[in-house]
Amino acid sequence: MKKLLTMILACLVLTAVSVQPVAASNPEKEARFAGKVKAGIEKLGTGRDTRVEVKLRDKTRLKGYISEVSENGFVVTDAKTGAANSVAYANVAQVKGNNMSTGAKIGIGIGIGVGLTILVVLLIIANSD
Repeated sequence: MKKLLTMILACLVLTAVSVQPVAASNPEKEARFAGKVKAGIEKLGTGRDTRVEVKLRDKTRLKGYISEVSENGFVVTDAKTGAANSVAYANVAQVKGNNMSTGAKIGIGIGIGVGLTILVVLLIIANSD
């Protein structure tokens, strides 16, 4: 009986050690994520002002700007070297990007102008006393 229990325990330990987790891929979930990536890229737009950092599923990282957007992917062009990399939406793991709109740039400029005006007025008032 002791030998049988030892053999069963040894088999359980070997089975537990040799088990590897399997990542199940869900095509529907991947398609939804690719759709979100596509919507985000289209929202950012194209041009040298559209700076992005893209992390692909194979852990590759691309930095640059979006120079072209198509139905199935987009092109990231390195600003320094000019090298263009075509990326399929399905291969993207993460995208970080920014593209300030003209309205945001105008708002920031107006805010800075108002702040400087208030500072100048306060300095004039402080020096007149």
